[in-house]
Amino acid sequence: MSLKSEISQITPKQKEIAEAEIREKQKPVDYDTKEYPVEILVHKYSEGKENDENELFIPDYQRDSAWDDGRQSKFIESVLLGLPIPYIFVADIYDSENDLGRLEIVDGTQRIRTLEKFLHNQLTLKNLKKLKTLNGFQFKDLPLSRQRRFKRSSLRMIQLTEKADEEVRRDMFERINTGSVELNDMEKRRGISPGPFLSFMEKLSKNPKFDELCPLSEAAKKRQEPQEFVLRFFAYLDNYENFKRRVNEFLNEYLENKNNEEFDEKTMENEFNAMLEFVAQYFPNGFSKGKQHIRTPRIRFEAISVGVALALRENENLVPYSLEWLESEEFKEYTTSDSSNSRPKVIRRIEYVRDRLLEK
Repeated sequence: MSLKSEISQITPKQKEIAEAEIREKQKPVDYDTKEYPVEILVHKYSEGKENDENELFIPDYQRDSAWDDGRQSKFIESVLLGLPIPYIFVADIYDSENDLGRLEIVDGTQRIRTLEKFLHNQLTLKNLKKLKTLNGFQFKDLPLSRQRRFKRSSLRMIQLTEKADEEVRRDMFERINTGSVELNDMEKRRGISPGPFLSFMEKLSKNPKFDELCPLSEAAKKRQEPQEFVLRFFAYLDNYENFKRRVNEFLNEYLENKNNEEFDEKTMENEFNAMLEFVAQYFPNGFSKGKQHIRTPRIRFEAISVGVALALRENENLVPYSLEWLESEEFKEYTTSDSSNSRPKVIRRIEYVRDRLLEK
């Protein structure tokens, strides 16, 4: 088909409707461009933060601090060198009952937090590649003249006006961060799919027994890995037989559905806790491969946690006949990463654990 014939398929009426839609959708995305010195930005973020009254604030749907000291140091180095810094996106929040003229950070929380830490001498620079002589420096160690120049360094800001509602802000957060190397899937979900079930998962992820049985590095915890594990447990427990090949889509759909429907929080929490109690009692290494391991393979966690929960559904007083199969080549094969997301293998590894536990 020629280009001309393809274009001719769009009628003048369709073009008119499309233009009207563009104009309509543009209305709430009204913004101004600002530029602030570092010192002012940090002040706007720091003053009143403890009482949640700071002018520049981080909303609930944003992620926790994730940059390590090396990443933060690299950012400070960029500011010192005068390199271009990406825009910070904020939104003017209007509250008809108690309007404080606050600005919600839509994108840029890591940069703001890093600047605050550095100015407050809570960050020691490390691993700098360009300004190597500054490794080991804190802000107070810089010459006074450089301190003042750093504070005067300006960052650009895109400020959405009060016309931008929460839906627009969340949509912008998704568009900025989806596909970014700075956010993993669970961090994106926190921004894109907030709701009661997400809050429920965060609550369960802080269970001390879960933390003990499912060791994860501090970096993984900062990147919301515990919440990811809890989501995987419930998603596979409720629907593993209908799993298709894409894990991310499977988890996203489950989370969205749960956020938008009533769920029995008490029953689900009890089942989660019963599974943990069983693992604590009978699995010497919990979900990990060994006592000294600081990470838990996702596939192994899924197989054990969901398999245990399914077995307990059939026999709540279950006492396993043997756990020798944990060291078997068969179980190792089922819980390796090779083809781990194929539907047959997901089903096979979960039901393998269930069936071994129910053996007499």
